[in-house]
Amino acid sequence: MTDPFAASLFSSVLLTAFLPGLFLGFSLIVAIGAQNAFVLRQGLRNEHVLAICATCALSDAVLILVGVSGFATAGARWPWLEPLMRYAGAAFLLVYGLRSARSALRSGAGLAPADREPAGLLPALLTCLALTWLNPHVYLDTVVLVGSVSARFAEARGAFALGAMTASFLFFFALGYGARLLRPLFARPASWRVMDGVIALVMWAIAAGLLIG
Repeated sequence: MTDPFAASLFSSVLLTAFLPGLFLGFSLIVAIGAQNAFVLRQGLRNEHVLAICATCALSDAVLILVGVSGFATAGARWPWLEPLMRYAGAAFLLVYGLRSARSALRSGAGLAPADREPAGLLPALLTCLALTWLNPHVYLDTVVLVGSVSARFAEARGAFALGAMTASFLFFFALGYGARLLRPLFARPASWRVMDGVIALVMWAIAAGLLIG
């Protein structure tokens, strides 16, 4: 028999902490960014989708846990950390954007997974990790913002953090595996060139924002 008090407590925590964490997580992650563009690209190519989605979601979970655990003030303790991450992230995004721009200008083939060898898992994972951990905005969203908001939920911070983590898992796996629905569109060379061009512009825009500060 279900304990009415336990059921009531679970329902209260769900409504007052888990769902706000879930909604905040979605609101922060849905915006177009370098990480999302990379996941979409991997999903379109059907290359290491499970590993890439899991890496992104688990990275977010670790950062959210760090923020909720009270380490959101790391930047104040180590003032050199923020500019280091900012310039390293900008440099990586500029290079990656250049690679996408070259692909947009030179590519003349559509998406035909059966006709091409997939890229190696290790390079894909390293790129994914760099796009995640070298992006200062990720720390602002997960560690600082989520960590700060979680303080409002006192002893229910765990449920709030779980909600934010759940949003990351749902979004990345939906993006990675949902990309297959767009494959017919990207069978045309023009669509793929536009995609590479958009990715390059997104990377450069984020890099410029980091450098401007």
